Amino acid sequence: MTSQARRDQTLRPAARGIGWITFVTGAFQVIAPGFVLQRIGGEQRAGSAHLFGTIGFFMVVVGGLLAQATARPDPERSVLTWAAIQKIGATTAMSLGVARGVFAPVALLVAVFDGVSAAVLLAYRARLRP
Repeated sequence: MTSQARRDQTLRPAARGIGWITFVTGAFQVIAPGFVLQRIGGEQRAGSAHLFGTIGFFMVVVGGLLAQATARPDPERSVLTWAAIQKIGATTAMSLGVARGVFAPVALLVAVFDGVSAAVLLAYRARLRP
């Protein structure tokens, strides 16, 4: 087996795992937005929790779509593109939130996960045939 084939066999399960992690953490954010906000140092107001739960719903949608698409041996490249865009947006939003004092520095762990996820998704997308 070539090294490229091994990388391809690693990238698809990694992309699928990213999808499931995004789905599960998004669902948790929908169910308990205040708990999640507390853990990352966000304010505990009704409006903040409501908006954070809404963001969680969109994480459920994108994560579920990514997990389902990567269950196939040859997923749609557009799904990987849009999931990577979501991850880049999440990285940017969390990083800005920390820089502006909205979230505690611990929230950068979320930003790092999302940034690495975007890189993995784009690398996997690049390996798929157009």
